[in-house]
Amino acid sequence: MATKDWSAKTGDAPEGVRRQWRADRALRPPMRSPGRPAPSKAVQRQFWRLIATGITSAEAAIAVGVSVPVGMRWFRHAGGMRPLSLVEPSGRYLSFEEREEIALLRAKGKGVREIARAMGRSPGTVSRELRRNAATRSGKSEYRALVAQWKAQESAKRPKVAKLAVNDALREYVRERLAGRVRRPDGTLADGPTPEPWKGLNKPLRADRRWSLAWSPEQISHRLKIEFPDDESMRISHEAIYQSLFIEGRGALKRELVACLRTGRALRRPRERSRNKAQGHVTEDVVLSQRPAEAADRAVPGHWEGDLIIGTGRSAIGTLVERSSRATILVHLPRLDGWGEKPTVKNGPALGGYGAVAMNAALTASLADLPQQLRQTLTWDRGKELAAHAAFTLDTGTKVFFADPHSPWQRPTNENTNGLLRQYFPKGTDLSRWSAADLRAVAYTLNNRPRKTLGWKTPAEVFHEHLESLDQAGVASTD
Repeated sequence: MATKDWSAKTGDAPEGVRRQWRADRALRPPMRSPGRPAPSKAVQRQFWRLIATGITSAEAAIAVGVSVPVGMRWFRHAGGMRPLSLVEPSGRYLSFEEREEIALLRAKGKGVREIARAMGRSPGTVSRELRRNAATRSGKSEYRALVAQWKAQESAKRPKVAKLAVNDALREYVRERLAGRVRRPDGTLADGPTPEPWKGLNKPLRADRRWSLAWSPEQISHRLKIEFPDDESMRISHEAIYQSLFIEGRGALKRELVACLRTGRALRRPRERSRNKAQGHVTEDVVLSQRPAEAADRAVPGHWEGDLIIGTGRSAIGTLVERSSRATILVHLPRLDGWGEKPTVKNGPALGGYGAVAMNAALTASLADLPQQLRQTLTWDRGKELAAHAAFTLDTGTKVFFADPHSPWQRPTNENTNGLLRQYFPKGTDLSRWSAADLRAVAYTLNNRPRKTLGWKTPAEVFHEHLESLDQAGVASTD
């Protein structure tokens, strides 16, 4: 390196320092003064791990020891998407805890080799750490763990330019499919409404939205392969498009284009936030996470899953399935007097047959003949038909729990049984024409069909074994 260039790059180095220290400064680009350095990547990784569990950004910020505004800013600037890998760095790199230990030992006057022995590290590792990442703002080298961690993180950055930022043709294709103008079949423009300017709000509701082509990122990603089969440069994943829209600073797509997404969501919502969340008639004590652990174990009888199968004209049949034996009970839900004759009354009784009051009465009658040990819990979806679940629990002693929204796999036995029942009650048919006796006949048929999962026993046989075991234990059962 020429002497002039060397002096220009190391001119801020104090005279008389070791040549190696000056070389380290020459190879490192200038760093801005951090003021108070940002929290370490370890803290940020822990923050995003907590976000993934479904808690709010404020709760996650408090848990990791940063202020609530900082946590909310991290979440907002990242668009709700974690901007860094959650994988912990390998042991090859010094951690923040090790840098704190170096700072403490250095403050006690320990030498490089003594520090290295105490930490189980190479003396060269400690020496380079003290040279490269020490604080030099005061004109002299002083090692501080927080500043050293910040310098190490800045030096380790290898920013990758977004594909949309360097490929103009690809960026224009994506932008056009997201935000392109709507046209009539004859090619003329259809302006649509004139919405308010985008203000960065999340999911604008009850307001006009701009008309655009509004292809989803997944549609765009797959369509590229069809329209450009031989051009590998015209390829991008739908996740990369979402990141360009949500994460601030990518610079490829304007942030306001999130308004062209179907949801209009400006921040990605962590999946776990929609689960185990109390809403409406589902309170915090009846979400699925509060259900006893034994209910998930099919070895313990007495835990049921339930739902409705819906027909035309607001007709329905209630289905109850016992998790252990797969025994099925069909609940008759006849329409109430006045259905189809009286006008609908706001906040009045539901006459379709599966309003909250009628549903409670029908379920109570269906489970009344079972011993308490065989009707411990009932897991339902989030339908409003069980809005009065507290009264049902009080009357029957059966605790009701609600599955997460849009999670039918959390009631697998019931969903499978509903599929079997569609053989007898197809979609698009009126289910109110079947009597309680008809439903008992169909339930009897299913309960006496051998099941592979039961070792080719029938649900009726397994359920009868549960009743006999209760009799032998001294519990009287009613038939």
